[in-house]
Order: sequence, then C-alpha cells, then structure tokens
Amino acid sequence: MKCGFVNIIGNPNVGKSTLMNALVGERLSIITSKAQTTRKRVMGIVNGRISESHQACLDGRAPEAVGAANGDDFQIIYTDTPGIVNPANKLHEQMMGFIGTAMQDADLFLLVTEVGEKFKNRHVLQKVIDSDTPVILVINKIDLSDQATIQKKIAYWQSEIPRAVIVPCSATEGFNIDKIFDLILERLPEHPAYFPTDELTDRTMRFFVSEIVREKILLYYQKEIPYSCEVAVEAYEEKDGIDNISCLIYVERESQKAILIGHQGKAIKKLGIEARKDIEEFTGKKCFLSLHIKVLKDWRNSDRALKSFGYVLDD
Repeated sequence: MKCGFVNIIGNPNVGKSTLMNALVGERLSIITSKAQTTRKRVMGIVNGRISESHQACLDGRAPEAVGAANGDDFQIIYTDTPGIVNPANKLHEQMMGFIGTAMQDADLFLLVTEVGEKFKNRHVLQKVIDSDTPVILVINKIDLSDQATIQKKIAYWQSEIPRAVIVPCSATEGFNIDKIFDLILERLPEHPAYFPTDELTDRTMRFFVSEIVREKILLYYQKEIPYSCEVAVEAYEEKDGIDNISCLIYVERESQKAILIGHQGKAIKKLGIEARKDIEEFTGKKCFLSLHIKVLKDWRNSDRALKSFGYVLDD
C-alpha cells in the first residue's frame, strides 16, 4: 500500500491549518486570523483506496483501459505545524522544535506560502532546499490576488526550489485541493500503514477541547491576551447524553485574568458559551463546560510549565 507522512510547514497565518482541514475533510486544527494560532503538531490521518481508474490517471494511462476493480490502499498522515518564527521565548523555541521534528520525519513536504509574503526564516527554507524529500509548494490565498502577481510568485519559487511542484491554491474556496491530493498520492512511498485504518488523529478529545477554548480566546480577546494564555482540561467526565468538562486557563499576570473575566464576568461567560457550542458540534454530544483562570507567572519561559503543557517532549 501507499503510506507516508505529509508534513505541512510555512510562515504563520498562510493557511496551513485551513489546508490540512480541507485535505483531511475534518476540522482538526483551529483557525483564526491571528499569527501563531497553531502551537503544536496536529495530525490528521486519511485512509482510503485508490480506484483502478484513478490509479491509471496517476500513472498517465487512459482510465478506460483498466477494469473497475479497486486499486491500492493508502494512508496519508498529515501533520499541521506551528508557523515558523524567530523565537522570543522558550515557548517559541519548543514550537520551532516541533517544526524541526516534522522536517526530519517527512516523506513529503507541503510548503505553504501566500502571494504577498516573504519566507522569513532562510535557515528553515535552506533545509527544505537541501533535502531530498519531495516538495509540493502551495501558493495559497490566490483568490485575494491577480494573475500577473501569481505568475511572478510561481517564477520566484521555481528559481528557489527547482524540484518543487508548485500549485496555486485557495484553501478557503477549495480551489485546487483535489490537485494537491492527487500530487500527494503520486509521491507517497510504498509502506505498510502506520496507524489503524479507523483512526483520524493521534490527539485525544481533551486536546481538541483545550484547542477549541484557546481558539475562542484568540477570536474574542486582543493584544497580548491570547498569546499569554494556555488551556488545560482538568476534568472530562463522559455521561449518557452529556459530558462534564472543566478547563483551567493559565495566564501570566493578574491584569490578564481580570481582562479574561471582564466586567461582571460577561467576557468569560461569552467565551464559555461559544466554546461549548463548538465542543458539542465536535463531539456530537451535549456538554457542561466550566472555565477557571489561574495565574502562572512567566509560564512561556518556564521549562516545568511547558513540559506540563506538552510542549517539551521526552527523548
């Protein structure tokens, strides 16, 4: 069968998470307009079977020249990664560590860019250029640009990474998602499945709940507040018809706690209501969600805190 790790890398806010969700067909990665929305590696697993006619197209043969029997099984393991940053704290260093690991275990890179941006970290780009790993370079958000500008960007990336296959794309509009999928299938190595075929991700429900709450913080709070918050699920009790979930939101200062709560608790109440809606949609069950806030000073530079939050991986 065909099986491999397709690791998605790129600058912050270029649409990596939107692209992965589109390719997986599920909303696994949270999405906001703010940079650094994704902090950890998020895996999405797609299992399927390539029809003989589809395989013929991939091989350059006429589809009508083959029978209707099923072809090879495949398993694509997509990994969404944090946006590439120049580290300003230990949290950023660990986020870049996730990217480094993703670059080591990739069978295929999806390097995501957008028309109007420049690749900020030449060191990471050079690693991609020097690697033997196949590259599909996606120029995202073309619906926000014009044809002349897109052509210039294609020419630029052809000169930077001659071996890359370059695909203009709009992940939000679904444009060229099928083409990217076909290019991935063409380049997947032959390998037994790494995961059971009924698995969608390696992450737990607790992880997705914490990410949904953090997404709402990114959406409803401004300035430094979203970047100073981390969410941990304290309790997750599954019952018939309803789940009882308790989350602890960590901040770095008392002033941030006050902003999260808001006047007469209105801000935290709105946060809880909106997060609960998405959690219920994700789990398919009703839930009771309680949110609590705790000050953990300078947690973004604390090795102990970062390890407890899952940013520091054991060797």
